[in-house]
Amino acid sequence: MHIIISIIIGILFLIDSVFLFAFAGFGMTGLVQNSPMVSAIFILLQLPIIYFVLYKAYIQPVQVLNQSIAKFMTGIEEDINIDANSWSKWMNYVISFFVKSLQILKVFKQELRDGRKLRSEVEIASEIQKHVLTKTDVVVPSLEIALATVSASEVGGDSVDIIPGKDNNYYIYVGDVTGHGVPSWFVMMMVNSLVSAFVTSELSSARVLSETNRIMKPRIRQNMMMSCVMLRWDDKAKLLYYTGAGHEYLLVYKADTNKVFKIKSGWVALGMVRDASKALLEQQILFEKNDVIVLYSDGITEARYRSEQNWLLFGIDRIVESIMKTSVKTSENIFRQITIDLSAFMGYKHKQYDDITLFVARYIEKDGVTITDIPEKIDKTHLTEWNWWIKSSDEKIL
Repeated sequence: MHIIISIIIGILFLIDSVFLFAFAGFGMTGLVQNSPMVSAIFILLQLPIIYFVLYKAYIQPVQVLNQSIAKFMTGIEEDINIDANSWSKWMNYVISFFVKSLQILKVFKQELRDGRKLRSEVEIASEIQKHVLTKTDVVVPSLEIALATVSASEVGGDSVDIIPGKDNNYYIYVGDVTGHGVPSWFVMMMVNSLVSAFVTSELSSARVLSETNRIMKPRIRQNMMMSCVMLRWDDKAKLLYYTGAGHEYLLVYKADTNKVFKIKSGWVALGMVRDASKALLEQQILFEKNDVIVLYSDGITEARYRSEQNWLLFGIDRIVESIMKTSVKTSENIFRQITIDLSAFMGYKHKQYDDITLFVARYIEKDGVTITDIPEKIDKTHLTEWNWWIKSSDEKIL
């Protein structure tokens, strides 16, 4: 723009010179004094000065700002340092605004780069979690097991684990760390590692959890805790024991009476106190042929109905109803029925607010089986339901 202005001013300056020379050559001094044209010529002679002022006040600052923005957007320069030294106060405000905006954009660009790196690391953490929580290769003798866990975000704080111990004992626990996301994931992985270590030296599930708590407590934030319930299956004696650590109820279906019993897990959560050895107790559960036990996290009982504005929760009684309405009470069938009822309650692709874990085990008095690859297909009468345990961006109802 300033080139065009310069050309126009040059032409005008040339015309001014010609006119002044002509008037002076013919001795028309009076005419110069009285002619409006001559007055206009003298005004035009002031245009270069006006242009210089405009250039310093607006044109040059805009050029510098434009070049800086171009360098920033192409990545040539990210440190924008433009002095707001225009002759125009208003223009200095504009320059300051754009400089501040570019500084903010620089932070966003850096956070985007860091976010991509962090996302890559979170994806790795998610893969580790899936590997740790996938238990298809762990079979508990005499138990038919169906289980699944899915996080509300990339990684979560829910855990379900099956760990072989000494003397034909198997340890099964469902845990739920406060909140979800990366911090909860770290605590979950810590507990998972500690439990795996202590089952090799301790027999009682209460001792396993209290020792885990002893190591865990000083190494996590004060407001971080993990509720859990641990089962110990003594395959040699065919006896089932449990230790509760502030978790949800255990649900036990008794085949001989066709009833579901709610057992309060109670006691203190891991991370709540430094010494939990006296608070955590192991107790026996009468568990006979075809009996079923169900463990779950509060992602199920606290699942919300349809929308976040509606505070109706799924609750424990609906789980009991799901168990009772299952005609053939295998672990997989009960898992599926709870899933269908939970999905219908939440609504298709409803927002998942918390990590969800479900574990179902049945005493079968023969070779055990562990099912984690629950078939994705839901009966056609339930086409609106959501397979909550299938976590993918393009979930399909088959």
